[in-house]
Amino acid sequence: MAHNTVLDDSQISRVIEMAWEDRTPFAAIEYSYGCTEADVITVMRQQLKPSSFRLWRQRVTGRATKHQVKRSFVVGRAYCKTQYKPR
Repeated sequence: MAHNTVLDDSQISRVIEMAWEDRTPFAAIEYSYGCTEADVITVMRQQLKPSSFRLWRQRVTGRATKHQVKRSFVVGRAYCKTQYKPR
């Protein structure tokens, strides 16, 4: 991990979850957990079965939503209109 970041089991689980999400960029994972894209790849390689790791790599390689510099502003963030409205 970058900067000697040590993650506990729940944090590793969350990093894996965020890595699988299509609209969560690697920059968000780095901001939240201090893991660079290379660190996330290492975590995924260590924690997933080889076949699952290959599927994940195939899925995220070149995916614009996983790399902020490739994202257009149109993609934006997932947002529910009623998410912050009182009921």
